[in-house]
Amino acid sequence: MPSKHFCGSPDHAVSRRAFLGSTAALAAAAAADMTGLDVLSSPALAGELKKGRKRVILLWLAGGASQLETWDPKPGAITGGPFRAIKTDVPGFQISELMPQMAKRMKTTCVIRGLNTRNGDHGSGAKLMMRGRRDEANLRYPDLGAVVAREMGRADSKVPDYVTFYTQTEGRSMAPGDAGFLGARFGPMELTTNNTPEFIRKLDTITDLDHRERADLRDLLGKQFAKGRQSDTMNSQNEAYERVRGIMASEKLFDVTQESQKVRDRYGPTQFAQQCLIARRLVEAGVPFVRVARAWWDSHGQNFETHQEMVPELDHVMATLIDDLGERGLLDDVMILTLAEFGRTPAINASLGRDHFASAWSMTMSGGGAKGGAVYGKTDPKGNTVVAEEVDAGSLFATIYSSLGINPNKNYYVGSRPIPLVNPGVEAIAALAK
Repeated sequence: MPSKHFCGSPDHAVSRRAFLGSTAALAAAAAADMTGLDVLSSPALAGELKKGRKRVILLWLAGGASQLETWDPKPGAITGGPFRAIKTDVPGFQISELMPQMAKRMKTTCVIRGLNTRNGDHGSGAKLMMRGRRDEANLRYPDLGAVVAREMGRADSKVPDYVTFYTQTEGRSMAPGDAGFLGARFGPMELTTNNTPEFIRKLDTITDLDHRERADLRDLLGKQFAKGRQSDTMNSQNEAYERVRGIMASEKLFDVTQESQKVRDRYGPTQFAQQCLIARRLVEAGVPFVRVARAWWDSHGQNFETHQEMVPELDHVMATLIDDLGERGLLDDVMILTLAEFGRTPAINASLGRDHFASAWSMTMSGGGAKGGAVYGKTDPKGNTVVAEEVDAGSLFATIYSSLGINPNKNYYVGSRPIPLVNPGVEAIAALAK
């Protein structure tokens, strides 16, 4: 979206060479206006971001959405429930009638129907599906967001690397973002009370001129202190300071009023819709990973009423996000995932609900290197078991990494110990490689 403050003059645009080669230029631009990253709206920089590294928006369906009311309906089966299956734009592939908008966009989307992750507990299941494997006794693995931030973030970036929205209270403590052994540098900015980060705005008692002069003084003193010294701690402190200044300058990225009313209406008025619009703004500005949590899908009672309310919202917002990214030329570089800690039981309990179920459930990948129009995995006619192309958590994460262009067999190091991104022997799903 064009900046309100960018005059259009090529003299004031950010050139490719300046963007790629000069951290100082970007820092100066950020310091000049701590209320908005206008440099991110320049045509030159926007073009570089569109050709840049992959980014991810994770739609986290907290509590466990039902695969039978979304991606793997079983109409007519005793376990099927009241909703019909409808045709999609992929021949022979049907999804729930609660998702008519996504039915028209399945050519952009890969559905994995054969997940068997063997963990039906909210807490440990959520950790597994954010990491792709279980922690060791003395080693915390990084979650998907931290890995993508590490692999796809830019060292000189002034925007956050990893942002997570989880503003409902249900299940929040069960699925926190976690950088694990990668360290706090790649941990998430967690938004739990509203859609804008707290404490990033300069005090009203400090003028813009004062703010710039304080930054200039700090830079001058820092350079004088650094002369003749080499210190990892000092370099880390300088990097952290520059990132704080950048995050302060990112405030407008979280403000949906910067978008036209037409765009806001297109997404819709709900909190989930607004957060997905912010997620689009963030990835467009270069943020590698954004998670938007939508709670609470834990439908032990009144499953069908719950899904009749929540699935159409997911359908509309997800379809709008796909269209918006596509129109902006970003869909090939931004992957949208739908994922939860598990699915729901085919069996319908006495409260007309579905319980926790990790043995045969579904997730999706859209854009960003995913193989659109693909359906992988098959469950039996009642949805109780995977009968073809079973996928566990490790293989799923290897496939996500591979689709993003990240080598899942790459090693990180904790001390001298090599730690691969996925457990040894785990492979990406070859049929879903583009």
